[in-house]
Amino acid sequence: MKNKNNKIKVYEQRFTVPFEYPVYFTHSVFRKNNPLLSSVIDRMKERRRHSVMVYVDSGVSDANPQIIPAISKYLAGRPDVIFPVAAPVIIPGGERAKNGWEGVKRVMKAIGGNHMCRHSFVIAVGGGSVLDMVGFATSLVHRGLRMIRIPSTVLAQNDAGIGVKNGMNERQIKNFVGAFAPPFAVINDFELLRTLEMKDWTGGISEAFKVAIIKDADFFSFLCRNAGRLRKRNMKAMEELIRRCAVLHLDHIKKSGDPFEAGSARPLDFGHWAGHRLEMASGNRIGHGQAVGIGMAVDSCYAMLKGFITRAELHRILDGMNAVGLSVWSPLLERKDKKGMPEILTGLEQFLEHLGGSLAVTLPDTIGKSREVNEMDTNTILEAVRFLKNHHNENPE
Repeated sequence: MKNKNNKIKVYEQRFTVPFEYPVYFTHSVFRKNNPLLSSVIDRMKERRRHSVMVYVDSGVSDANPQIIPAISKYLAGRPDVIFPVAAPVIIPGGERAKNGWEGVKRVMKAIGGNHMCRHSFVIAVGGGSVLDMVGFATSLVHRGLRMIRIPSTVLAQNDAGIGVKNGMNERQIKNFVGAFAPPFAVINDFELLRTLEMKDWTGGISEAFKVAIIKDADFFSFLCRNAGRLRKRNMKAMEELIRRCAVLHLDHIKKSGDPFEAGSARPLDFGHWAGHRLEMASGNRIGHGQAVGIGMAVDSCYAMLKGFITRAELHRILDGMNAVGLSVWSPLLERKDKKGMPEILTGLEQFLEHLGGSLAVTLPDTIGKSREVNEMDTNTILEAVRFLKNHHNENPE
């Protein structure tokens, strides 16, 4: 556009950038005769050796003492493609990995100290918190190195590790700092699940319930039908759960029209406004998956009270989650702040800020479908909490 003096007032700039990252499913990724990781690093066929650093969640190395030597041996055995710039680094796992800047700065310093470039690879093996923190640090140096995620928990393999986000906690707010930075690739190694503690095995199932409740009634039925097998750690059932859940998440990112969440809608955050608050209020004693499970229970009760789902559908949801070992209640739902108001409501305020100032909460609208609401009635939220408490008292988990 030009004015009468032939000067440009505005030039409308617009372009699109394609993103592509494969998500692989395998067993024993660091086994000597498994070529997958090497082929992933070489998938651009650039005819060069790539500098590689590996970070390993301490929970993974503690449960699998042979993994560090296995990684070292694997990397050293492919000198035509891989140049390991340092020995694998063990970092603290769990939510502490992403609390504050300390871990981020350590990773950034190591990347710089090893003179890695934008064609270098940082590989993170671990739970969602480690993937988040290492991914965030990697996205900042040189405006982004190539990141390969190898998720080690159910939650990370079916949700946290396969998306386009990363971040860290700051100001007592979950994921207050972060960036959208799609990985170069994701490798889900099912063998890493065998040594999980039960809470980490079960916690990830909540994210499967999340997408099933709002997107796929058949998948929801699968979860309820296989609840006993999943609780008994049946690997075949878990592998199917992870594949189906991952694909639902990936399809949403690909087809929603808003992969970087520029709008206000967050369907994949069903149950998260309360879940995030419970995590932080508990000092992370309640894991992310367990907290989201309770958050989904709150939102499902709210949806029932508003007439979006029937009481029978609500009980299917609550009973299904209970059957796999997920709690639907926490006393923290009743904890009051200094003004005497339920502290859980702070989660809604923080979620509103996270969304950009306009509330958009996803609720079930029959099982397998969802609706977005732009306001949440405080009295109905509190009624939902009371309903859950009564349900818990009548059906102790």
